Amino acid sequence: MNRITIHGDCGELTICRHIYGQFLEHTGRCVYGGAWVGLDSDIPNTRGWRNDVIEAMQAINVPNIRWPGGNFAEAYHWRNGVGPVDQRPKLPGETNEVGTHEFMDYCDILDCEPYICVNFLSGSCREAAEWLAYMTSDGDDPEAQLRRANGRSQPWRVPMWVIGNEIMTVMTVEYFANMFNHWRRYLDGEFVVACGPNHENYAWTDAIMALAGDRADALAMHYYTIPGPWADKGETIGFPEEDWYITFKKTWFTDELIANHSAIMDRYDPDKRVKIVIDEWGTWYNRDKGVSITWQQNTLRDAVMAGVSLNIFNNRCDRVLMTNISQVVNILQALILTDDDNRRMLRTPTYHVFEMFKVHQDATLLPTETACGTYAVGGEGIEAVSVSASRDGDGDGKVHVSLVNIDPNGDQAITCELRGIAATRVSGRILAAEAMDEHNTFDEPDRLVPTEFTGATLAGETLSVKLPAKSVVVLELT
Repeated sequence: MNRITIHGDCGELTICRHIYGQFLEHTGRCVYGGAWVGLDSDIPNTRGWRNDVIEAMQAINVPNIRWPGGNFAEAYHWRNGVGPVDQRPKLPGETNEVGTHEFMDYCDILDCEPYICVNFLSGSCREAAEWLAYMTSDGDDPEAQLRRANGRSQPWRVPMWVIGNEIMTVMTVEYFANMFNHWRRYLDGEFVVACGPNHENYAWTDAIMALAGDRADALAMHYYTIPGPWADKGETIGFPEEDWYITFKKTWFTDELIANHSAIMDRYDPDKRVKIVIDEWGTWYNRDKGVSITWQQNTLRDAVMAGVSLNIFNNRCDRVLMTNISQVVNILQALILTDDDNRRMLRTPTYHVFEMFKVHQDATLLPTETACGTYAVGGEGIEAVSVSASRDGDGDGKVHVSLVNIDPNGDQAITCELRGIAATRVSGRILAAEAMDEHNTFDEPDRLVPTEFTGATLAGETLSVKLPAKSVVVLELT
């Protein structure tokens, strides 16, 4: 028996909507051959952005999009992507058909905020500062005049910027901290993020907080869930249960990473002003045969992994302000897949989890206590149940509880004590399947979609749930 207590009378923290952010990088078929089809395409589009992807993104309330990378950002020069499209340089692997104006238009269409990664490695502080001025200045400086000449009279609001992407592989933390402090004087955005650690590089976090913590608004952390070693990460479908187990053992490690990095940050910033931004996360497997290098099939395993991860981020919202899953379309743990000729698209199981969990955006986190059983393979065990809960911030009092059963073989019986929650009705939806690698296809795009869940009952202050194997459930209490 699994026991959970939800403290409806103790909520103080807000689950920032930016935890549900996305990532659009100029790599593979994410932009070209994915979200972007061009102005002259016969695929229905809005100013070059395909309509079916727009509609899917609007349905999950996308709060922000990170762009243009990733690693791509460290070789990107923004001036190549402004001005008349036919006059922009055509470079190997990059036509520059999508640049600043096109991306900002996409954000306007989706009603989301841009999160810009500047070119720190091959660019300069001056280039980054001029890009900031080009996008946000309402003065008569040369960059604002250039923007107006290129067709945009009013400045954009660009609140979030990040300096550096995984640069710990090419420089010391001391050098980066000094450079960040210098760049920060000229990159005066509303919210500026410093390149933080990969995985358990706790020494990096310690040094950045000591040397640049007073100038950074957040540290960016990356963490990918990879079942196997880098040379053989594991297959996307047809994988053994051992790979399922390892995937979730490593997913749970996300919680430990956040806790440990946050503990270091607490020594310098006990008020938690400096946030954690996990702007690359998700599963990463072997390349599927016959597809682009980072295109991978998305299955029920990815959906369950997304549910556990989002629950972790919700529960750690005292430090975690924003995350960006990799990526929107056709790359790694994508929410959307398109076929080779870009004619058809589908929503992946991961997409459906984001749609189910959108009820947590900007809601009040309700603290939970858990005493749950384990899922074991080969003598090892991990927690079988993941949970987070929130109360709507719009005053209607609705409570949402997201539950995930990691165990692929057995149901989980849950008894949940509701403290300070006067609910009389429970309803819910579930995402589940018989096969661990169940997935949607272009011929059957709705094979795996959320359905009504009837396995929860209310009796006074007790919520009882029978959570099916390998499932994601979101309940609404009213």
